Amino acid sequence: MTSITLTTHGPRSIPEVGGWEVSKVRGVSTRLHPDEVLELLPQQEPFRFIDEILEVDENHIVARYRFRPEADFYRGHFPGDPITPGVILLESLAQVGVVAMGIYIYALEFGREEVARRVAFFTDANIDFSGVVKPGEQVTISAQKIFFRRGKLRAEASMTRDDGTVVCSGTISGLA
Repeated sequence: MTSITLTTHGPRSIPEVGGWEVSKVRGVSTRLHPDEVLELLPQQEPFRFIDEILEVDENHIVARYRFRPEADFYRGHFPGDPITPGVILLESLAQVGVVAMGIYIYALEFGREEVARRVAFFTDANIDFSGVVKPGEQVTISAQKIFFRRGKLRAEASMTRDDGTVVCSGTISGLA
């Protein structure tokens, strides 16, 4: 169970959870900790492509993932010189920039209980691929919210390797 303490900020009180402020909008809003967002993510191993969320707020998210060399898709995607399929890279972008950020934003507006009743999912993308990801490489995925309205989230997302090389970037959308 998460403990909540009340911290006074001027004339209003804002509950705080483990150093993360929890706002009260419409009486149900919840500011989720990055670990809570991961708990609520519907994708699970072996199809979860987020190891950790480094930053998240209502406007952006930054996460990391290391592509497991033993992942089954490498067996058939260029045997002898495997690379991560573009569709898996796109899925990684969507899990971070639509699903995880969507869960966070939806909880801000409607509360954690409502997030648990809803499934966020990817709908469309316009992505440019400019690099490859080899088995075992770690990537950083970041997204900036373009808009969130009527349950639709659109974000500008990018993926970089640890050396800063951009692997792919573009616009992704989904329903949160």
